[in-house]
Amino acid sequence: MTTAREAVGGRLDERSIRKIAGLSLVGASVEWFDFFLFGTAAALVFPRLFFPQGDEFAGLLASFAVLGVGFLARPVGGVLWGHFGDRAGRKRAFLAALMTMAVASVLIGLLPTYATIGIAAPILLTLLRFTQGVAVGGQWGGAVLLATEFAPPGKRGFYGSFAQIGVPIGVLLGVVAYFLLGLTMDAATFDAYGWRIPFIASVVLVAVAVYAKSRLEDTPAFKRLQQLAAENPETAQRSPVLDVLRHHLGRILLAGGAFTVVNTTFYVYITFMLSYGTKTVGLSQAEVLIAIAIAAIVQIPALAGFAAISDRVGRRTMYIAGSVLTALWAYPLFWLADTGSAVTLTISLTVAQLALSMMYGPLAAFFAELFTAKLRYSGASLGYQLGAVLGGAIAPLLAVYLQKVTGGTSAISIYIIVVSVIAIACTFALTETYRTDMEDVHS
Repeated sequence: MTTAREAVGGRLDERSIRKIAGLSLVGASVEWFDFFLFGTAAALVFPRLFFPQGDEFAGLLASFAVLGVGFLARPVGGVLWGHFGDRAGRKRAFLAALMTMAVASVLIGLLPTYATIGIAAPILLTLLRFTQGVAVGGQWGGAVLLATEFAPPGKRGFYGSFAQIGVPIGVLLGVVAYFLLGLTMDAATFDAYGWRIPFIASVVLVAVAVYAKSRLEDTPAFKRLQQLAAENPETAQRSPVLDVLRHHLGRILLAGGAFTVVNTTFYVYITFMLSYGTKTVGLSQAEVLIAIAIAAIVQIPALAGFAAISDRVGRRTMYIAGSVLTALWAYPLFWLADTGSAVTLTISLTVAQLALSMMYGPLAAFFAELFTAKLRYSGASLGYQLGAVLGGAIAPLLAVYLQKVTGGTSAISIYIIVVSVIAIACTFALTETYRTDMEDVHS
């Protein structure tokens, strides 16, 4: 039987695959930079600029609630771009998501504050955050499939991790941007316009999208689908999303359950810990941002390394190991942070991100391999974005609430342990995938 690679003109050489993976990394990095800027601003400036002044806790809670709206929107993006990506192509969906993120982020940077337009400010902020969520709900699937569907079978985990590496790079860029602005501006200037600069700089995504459009081709698996549809028009599907929900709902739910721990802990580490480190522990904003940045730097090679190991030992083995380590670290995470030392906070976050990398590195290939080419964009995106809602949408909000009502962090540690156990159970229930044929076009 003719494979997809043979059907489209032969196997790509390693250098070409690296270029494609690198381009998916660049697009993912800039898009995640935009998405994570909101989290940093939600902890540092939005509570006092976009909500009525008064109760500091209420302002922070409201700000994190708007942050969560982006996660609620991500399944909407998964449905929208998943349908588009399975019908019109991985490349087109990926580029459309990048452009949507660029528009939303620039508009956030231009948005008037509560002092200027009153209640309209948080309403518009919420709408734009929703749009960001829709955009990132489609970007992930496109970046991952561009990397994994071009990759040779024994390196799908490694090349898939390039899209995942965009996450710590995006965090790093956002942290560095706010760190440098904090050094060069006083508080009044930063509140007046400094925080806006990184959002407006998101216009660079337009340039990335234009460049990618001229350099990228669609993947062999999708081209094979196009060829089969041309030969047999009755095989063309009308709704990939409905098909994947009809045939693989259980797999989507298990994937979402497995991913919940990653998103929960990630936003505890980079959003809640920023607020906790400055307001409760008493460290400076710069010290906490540097700790987050160092953890993100360490995470970059860790993601690729653990993903490459999963190409040898399997996705489930690596994912379960990361879940177990995350649960074991749930209490030491805060014990080290509570010492009041920037060094121990850095150690705490770095170990936490290494455990997370054991799961997130192989995850791109893992989720892509769970579904056949015909339904892959929709299936992988829905599983991923379901976990994003269950995890990231409520993690910072719930962490703030648990700290407030209990007066400590033990309840947050228990929360991390619970989602880790759920991830272990869901991953056990999923089949091992690392030897899966990615060019299988059947549903």
